[in-house]
Amino acid sequence: MRSGIKKGLLLFLCGFSLPLWAETFFANGLKIGEVTQDSAIIWTRLTRHATPLVDGEKFRKVPKHAQQIPEGKSLAVMEGAVPGIAGSVRISWQSQGVEAKRTEWLPVDEDRDFTRKVEIGDLLPGQTYEVQVESRSAKGKTGQTIRGKFRTAPAPEMITPIKFVVTSCQDYPRRDTPEGHQIYPNMLKLDPDFFIHTGDIEYYDKPMPWATNRELARFKWNRLYGLPHLGNFHTQVGSYFMKDDHDTTSNDSWPGVDFMDLTWEQGKNLFREQFPVRKDNYRTIRWGKDLQIWMVEGRDYRSPNNQPDGPEKTIWGKKQKEWFFRTFEESDATFRVLISPTPVVGPDRSSKNDNHANKGFTQEGNEIRDFIASHKNTFVVCGDRHWQYISVDRKTGLKEFSCGSASDEHAGGWRDGNRLPEHTFLKVQGGFLSIEVKRAEGKPILIATHHEVSGKPSNIDRNRAN
Repeated sequence: MRSGIKKGLLLFLCGFSLPLWAETFFANGLKIGEVTQDSAIIWTRLTRHATPLVDGEKFRKVPKHAQQIPEGKSLAVMEGAVPGIAGSVRISWQSQGVEAKRTEWLPVDEDRDFTRKVEIGDLLPGQTYEVQVESRSAKGKTGQTIRGKFRTAPAPEMITPIKFVVTSCQDYPRRDTPEGHQIYPNMLKLDPDFFIHTGDIEYYDKPMPWATNRELARFKWNRLYGLPHLGNFHTQVGSYFMKDDHDTTSNDSWPGVDFMDLTWEQGKNLFREQFPVRKDNYRTIRWGKDLQIWMVEGRDYRSPNNQPDGPEKTIWGKKQKEWFFRTFEESDATFRVLISPTPVVGPDRSSKNDNHANKGFTQEGNEIRDFIASHKNTFVVCGDRHWQYISVDRKTGLKEFSCGSASDEHAGGWRDGNRLPEHTFLKVQGGFLSIEVKRAEGKPILIATHHEVSGKPSNIDRNRAN
């Protein structure tokens, strides 16, 4: 039964209009992404029901090559199922004092898993925009309406406080409440200007089910974003989504590495389908006078991990690296922050060999660390590691903040007692990172706070601009 009408789901539905006769719904909510001073991308998905299937069939605990769905059953009856439906959507947006704008009715079909994303432009910087998404069935019957909001980035010359939140490494089985990961309502309490997910948003190569083909991969995305904690958050906060290995194909993967029948190209395209992102998944965004962020792509352009290290071995690729060095050098923002899906400073486990903190990418890692550290007021924020830390590179002095995993159950891979000279803070726990950039006594300051899953701060690190 679809008994999802409980407290969490009711909270999620509070931004919805739900006619009793509706045939089209938004069980996966909406996502607002790639927010700049004048544009954003709105993503949504049409669904057959208003809520996920809460009391569905369970997947079988079997190896990835075996039959995972009980005999005679389909994905539509599995726990968390969110079947899509064809129809059309119409998106409107408005800021206070500005005339509302609206798209035409846009078709939604099975080819793109019933998703639709639209880039909206001509926005004003530093404004709050309200968004409304309407649905209509293939027969033209009015369906559910969903509403959300987001803030545009302030103009580059604007001095204004900015706060954003970052997390990494989450999946459906390791959520810590039935409604989803509790970090989401706790991040919302901070009223962030934007959110960044550094990747490993879902795990194709973990069971219940293994995403051994495109259909199962889509099922996992739909199930995850049917959770009310996630849905409610994304209706209210603009986001930037990054992918890593587990949400491309499999652990430590590189181009051409498939996962059973899920190909590398399919994995890459699925991420573009399921999130409000552009084709080139590396970008830089200016947030006022005091902050500029860079988000890099760590999978699509990399060399094989087993290739011998040398000047040609790369994670970022030649084109992306040249873009980063050029735009980073050109920036006059007070604070410049690199957001990386994987560590740049570390330290990391000796068994790992797929990031810039590992021996396998020493040459490029040294190049990047030396370059960033040669500029003042620069920092790195990384995901991927399932523990929170602050580390300082002993050679360059570059400081890195690891946001940690989205739940305590997902934390691990290190020990609290294994505090190395690079660490100024270390805690093997789930949670999230918040970064606030503001002026204190007229001087810019960047405050990085590690939070437990409850939202409680576990460490606060203050950095005044030089």
